[in-house]
Amino acid sequence: MWFTRRILAACLSAAVLLLLAGVSFAAPISPENAFRSAFPQVPFDSMTPTEIKGVYEVVSGPNIFYYYPEKDLILTGEIVGKDLKSRTAERKQALSSQVAAKAMEAVKELPLDKAVKVGDGKKTVIEFTDPDCPYCRKASEYFTKRSDVTRYVFFAPLAHPAAIKKIEYILSAENKAEAYDAMMLGEEIPASAKPASAEVKKLAQEHLALARKVGIQGTPTFFVKGEQVIGADTKKLDELLK
Repeated sequence: MWFTRRILAACLSAAVLLLLAGVSFAAPISPENAFRSAFPQVPFDSMTPTEIKGVYEVVSGPNIFYYYPEKDLILTGEIVGKDLKSRTAERKQALSSQVAAKAMEAVKELPLDKAVKVGDGKKTVIEFTDPDCPYCRKASEYFTKRSDVTRYVFFAPLAHPAAIKKIEYILSAENKAEAYDAMMLGEEIPASAKPASAEVKKLAQEHLALARKVGIQGTPTFFVKGEQVIGADTKKLDELLK
């Protein structure tokens, strides 16, 4: 009887060991992967833990929000410390400075020979614009009153994808600066205009890729004397072009 019990115990132990050997323990899911699974439609650049246990800061372009993986919740708003200072605002400012610094480095590497050159003044302006953007047209009107500027224009139809046809028309034109002026005045593409070549279409897409590389979020965006000007901020442009 005693011998039988020992054999039975040994068999049970062996069975347990075999079961355990077949068990695969899944690794815990990272917050990043959990977020991608829960919110596949929301892109993000980085995710880091916050001062609040279990809550993560999510950076998505110029935006900051928070993620609580335990309940798969996105939290919007600001985190404020006991000093009544917004931790969120401080992080946004730091990120903005980092983005601006990266943009300026990327601008130095832009192939200006692929831009549309407008004007021949001594002061240089690099511009990202969109022919269908009303603010871009306002900025273009401002520059028509200046003869001291050379502009290198790249196109980034971020909000108006249909503007790509006007961009291709400009890039196809023999006098690109003249075609640019016409489109920025709201004129239509001439009926006699020939379809854009494959080379021109490729160049138009390259402009858009360069805008993304520089980190352009909206148009118009200008780079003047190592500073970035977002929007048709003519007062700021005046200051930089003195």
